[in-house]
Amino acid sequence: KKEWCIPRKANAEFVCAMERVLDVYQQPHDPNRPLICMDESSKQHTLEIRTPIPMKPGQPLKYDNEYERNGVSSLFIFFAPLEGWRHIEVTDSRAACDWAHQIKQLVDVHFPKADVI
Repeated sequence: KKEWCIPRKANAEFVCAMERVLDVYQQPHDPNRPLICMDESSKQHTLEIRTPIPMKPGQPLKYDNEYERNGVSSLFIFFAPLEGWRHIEVTDSRAACDWAHQIKQLVDVHFPKADVI
């Protein structure tokens, strides 16, 4: 069994919204209005409970699917393609304040002279 993300059928509203996004990517470089792409992901840390069975010729490493939780981290990635700039930050927690802190840092530290981000 494989899991898939099956998109809704495109409709006029979706196409219009997508065209507006694509228009943003076509704008010329403007240091006062930098184009910033952002992605955030949480990563669960796990510990092996049972020792994996080593690989043998023609056989993959075999490991048990049972694990112990060992915390969560957030990964924040910022990319300004027209600026040739990227920034990656990993936090030891997953809270709304982590996201807010990253946005504040983006505005106050990385692009303090920008009118709009």
